[in-house]
Amino acid sequence: MRQSAFSPPGSPDRRRLAGLALVLFLLFATLIVRFYKIQIIEHEKWTQQALAQHEHAVTIPFMRGSFYSNTSIKKGHPEEDFPFVVDVPKFHLFIDPDSIPAELKGKMAAELVALLPLSSQKKSKAYAEFERKSRSRKIATWLDRKERLEIEKWWGPFSKREKIPRNALFFTSEFKRSYPFGSLLGAVLHTVQDARDPKDQQNLPTGGLEMLFHPYLKGSFGKKIVRHSPRNPLDTGKIVIEPENGADIYLTVNHYLQAMAEAELQKGVEAARAKGGWAVMMDPYTGEILAIAQTPPFDLTRYADYFNDPQLQERTRVKAVSDCYEPGSIFKPITIAVCMKANEELVKHGKKPIFAPEEKVPCANGWFPGRSTPLKDARVHSFLNLELALQKSSNVYMARLIHRLIESMGDEWYRRTLSEVFGFGKKTGIELPAEQAGLLPTPGKLHPNGKLEWSLPTPYSLAIGHNILINAMQIVRAYAIFANGGKAVQPHLVRKIVKTMPDGTKKILLDLTGYRASEQVLNPTVCKTIVRGMKFATKEGGTSKRADIPGYTEAGKSGTAEKIIEGVYSKDHHIASFLGFAPADNPRFVLLVSLDDPEKRTIPGIGKMQMGGVSAAPVFREIAGKALQYLGVTPDDPYGWSLGDPRRDPKKAHWAREVEALKELYHKWNGGT
Repeated sequence: MRQSAFSPPGSPDRRRLAGLALVLFLLFATLIVRFYKIQIIEHEKWTQQALAQHEHAVTIPFMRGSFYSNTSIKKGHPEEDFPFVVDVPKFHLFIDPDSIPAELKGKMAAELVALLPLSSQKKSKAYAEFERKSRSRKIATWLDRKERLEIEKWWGPFSKREKIPRNALFFTSEFKRSYPFGSLLGAVLHTVQDARDPKDQQNLPTGGLEMLFHPYLKGSFGKKIVRHSPRNPLDTGKIVIEPENGADIYLTVNHYLQAMAEAELQKGVEAARAKGGWAVMMDPYTGEILAIAQTPPFDLTRYADYFNDPQLQERTRVKAVSDCYEPGSIFKPITIAVCMKANEELVKHGKKPIFAPEEKVPCANGWFPGRSTPLKDARVHSFLNLELALQKSSNVYMARLIHRLIESMGDEWYRRTLSEVFGFGKKTGIELPAEQAGLLPTPGKLHPNGKLEWSLPTPYSLAIGHNILINAMQIVRAYAIFANGGKAVQPHLVRKIVKTMPDGTKKILLDLTGYRASEQVLNPTVCKTIVRGMKFATKEGGTSKRADIPGYTEAGKSGTAEKIIEGVYSKDHHIASFLGFAPADNPRFVLLVSLDDPEKRTIPGIGKMQMGGVSAAPVFREIAGKALQYLGVTPDDPYGWSLGDPRRDPKKAHWAREVEALKELYHKWNGGT
């Protein structure tokens, strides 16, 4: 008998159907819950995973700030943007191995690698990248625009012919530092490494202005979303965050003056067969550094070679601030200034001054307290005054004045004046890392070896530029006080910092273009007296005739100091310098030239090459003369031209009468020539 289609309640069939329905319901409910969880609760998570298979984020590079030349220095000329360093676009080449058919990888690799400037080792590595299971493998880096175009020209027809997705090959862009003027200003600027800071992915500066102003120069990366699609290249996409470029820094240095200073310095170093040299040019009224040259140079494009070679490393330092040395006779005008300031102090208190500029000072005896040997001049002078002492660079005259100074004012006053008026023993604060303060001896203070910094003979050594260590920037700043009429000036390398905003407007972050020296630290009369004396140094009878600039006036002083080798003064190794300014009575700049270790030899009819007046003075003349012409300064000595020039008239030349009168006075006091 057949069973009814409708089983009675409680029958086994009805129970089985009910169980099946319950199971189906539970499965459906589970699916609903799972669907709800995926679609509602975990919607964002699964959306991101889905997009990750088709989209990914790409970093958009920014342009690091540039350094610009001071083109405002030429009065009447419009300011233009001349960059010392710029960021140029470079490209990195990638492939998407997963989208390249296996049978075509070898062929594509061979043709692609043939187009790339790769070494054998890098070519082998590039072949290996095609076999990786990945969506993005780097094949080549730092390609230029021309190289990219050549690859794209090949890739278009190749991918179409072989039916390979267009985005199986793509580029990412990045900016790289480029130097239009080569190694010009290299040690001052420095560069950035290819390596990046793991925290913010910024390129790491190697030093110099790049490091000091890194917070201004760096920018911020942008971001874009790109989609994996055969129809879309991977280097296009939707920008979600715009990149922000770094701020630009406008330097006080002028590109022409810098190039000319470096070229003439190099010539001077070669002529003197010196180890190297440095030169600093500064506006005495504003403190703007117009040029800061050194040789041998630092080639920024090969920075790794310099830091990996101990012998090359020293070229990466700005020696004008990092290397301290004894100034020698360029310090003598400082000695005169200190003694004249003492005169003012004494007269103010109703006392007798220690000397008068025109005074006939006995200079034949070079014995001074505490010294085991007498001080000597190049030749014995019976009597000298201030002008003759600067012209002849007399050691004995300077020590004679300082002896009187110590008796009247004391050691502490002497030391305090050198520090407070001229800033010796203290950093100048110029915007460069690793500046050294030098050493100004302190009475009562001990050296690390236990000896006193300041002993009985110390003042006489200081008088002639020994027993003191200075950096080049300090002594240039000191001479600027003479040049500008007695005002302390702050040396600096940055005129302004400007940031271009996203809307194209310019925001000035720092502006020093209006700065002028204002603090009066020396009486203008004192400065005029010293400048007058320094004019004689470059004329007939002076120690620095080779510094005389044809057609222009100048004032300055040469100096020669023995280098300290293994703790001992060397008779064979020297720092030779000339420091001065031009035009003499209305200077456009102060200029120091120092040569490191010029060859010790005698040039017939000229003198000893290791002397500042022989080796450094002509470099000063060449740099200063060309700089004055470039700046458009009208010659203020129309008859003071070189021998053989038809414009030359030695009787009408500037300072001719004064030089003749001083010559007669010298003969009267000392006899002979």
